[in-house]
Amino acid sequence: MAGGNVGEGVVVDLNGIAERPLEIDPVRRTARTGAQVTLAELNTAAGAHGLRLPPDPSSGGWATVGGVISTNASGPRTMKYGSVRPWVRSVEMVLASGERIELRRGEGTGRGPVLPAPLQTTSATLWAAVNAGAGAVHARFPKVRKNSTGYALDKYLESGDLLDLVIGAEGTLGIVTAATWRLDALPTHRSALRLTLRHLEDLGELVPMLVAQGASAAELLDRTFLQMVRDTPAARALGLTGREEGAVLVEFEGGSEEEVRELATRTSELGLQRGAEAHLALSTEAMDALIKLRKSASPILAALPGRRSLQIIEDGCVPVERLGEYVTAIRRSAGERGVEVVIFGHAGDGNVHVNSMADLSQPHWAERLRGVYGDAVDAIIALGGVPSGEHGDGRLRAGVLERVYGAEVMALFRRVKESFDPAGVLNPGIKLGPVDDPIQRLKIGPDAVTIPADIEQGLREIEMTGGYARDRLELAGPV
Repeated sequence: MAGGNVGEGVVVDLNGIAERPLEIDPVRRTARTGAQVTLAELNTAAGAHGLRLPPDPSSGGWATVGGVISTNASGPRTMKYGSVRPWVRSVEMVLASGERIELRRGEGTGRGPVLPAPLQTTSATLWAAVNAGAGAVHARFPKVRKNSTGYALDKYLESGDLLDLVIGAEGTLGIVTAATWRLDALPTHRSALRLTLRHLEDLGELVPMLVAQGASAAELLDRTFLQMVRDTPAARALGLTGREEGAVLVEFEGGSEEEVRELATRTSELGLQRGAEAHLALSTEAMDALIKLRKSASPILAALPGRRSLQIIEDGCVPVERLGEYVTAIRRSAGERGVEVVIFGHAGDGNVHVNSMADLSQPHWAERLRGVYGDAVDAIIALGGVPSGEHGDGRLRAGVLERVYGAEVMALFRRVKESFDPAGVLNPGIKLGPVDDPIQRLKIGPDAVTIPADIEQGLREIEMTGGYARDRLELAGPV
């Protein structure tokens, strides 16, 4: 989405590795997986033992564990359980030199990093350099609930573990080949409710209340999205009319039916006090309908006729109490520039996705979109946020990192990169690349790369159906 997986050079396909471990230790509540194992496969195997990996990206059906480590991925339940970072116990990776190492959680706690032998000669001073810049790190890192922007120097300073630099590094420090995970028990009961908003500004009070109540998920669907999907079976089943200003889908998990019912009931009352209408969804069918509608957002938007859904603005994360301001700023910019946008995502973390619905028949549509992107970056920085909450910087957002972190922290980012990959051969241009025009590498428009019509149609079908698990090489036929 952020251009983290495209560019000139060699593409590494880990599906060709014969070893594909997937081992569950139910006693220790851990899992050992190859990087090409999908999150869904991991949770299916863990579920047989009453366990799971709680972070649940909507892409979990096809997202590989190597990918979710590389972006520090998250999802709806990150609100309660955090991103994948705290669940990673170790990572096996291949360095740019070709050497294989394993980084384990806790190796550096309290004494700086324990450097694997292949890194000792090039990284012996890394900890000292980052520690010397700790003041700048603490001052410049935004205070948000999740962050996939830059390298996690703040987490590295807390733990002393090189592992925390690799998580979220987008393949720029090494190629992840395997990982060990901490697992959690499956919850025995769930409840859910829908809060309908009269004013988006109400999010500023509503979301902190949901966090305080211990909600496991709080997902926002804005007015534009609800209008677009009002005729779908899922929307009709939920009683959504498209006239709502927005809706927040809330989930609770617990150890008893009474517990989760009480949480949902009390939260609905608190929501009413904050101007929202509450609709309880305590049946399994009603809860599944809520979840299905949210997780189908991207394919639904991709299949709408006459427009193309583009993830350019997309992944900003701001402090939860300022989410209403951020959404209002995006809507204002889009309205002034004549760009239709759809806003949805993880309200409980202050992280929402902004899909622009490009009308290619309009003149200067790309320039208008570029303007909204710039306004969004300005708003994110002004509100104390980050450009990426979970999808990473890629090439799209690499050019704005210095505005977020400042020159001193950027110098530390470069020091991290050079310590692991002195020749700069791993994912060049990602995170620390040159400032890139965000509209330069689009899949549509006059400057898009020309590809055969049958392959283009196959890619379009994947986009509209959410069939991202399909190997793209299949589209090219036998090789």
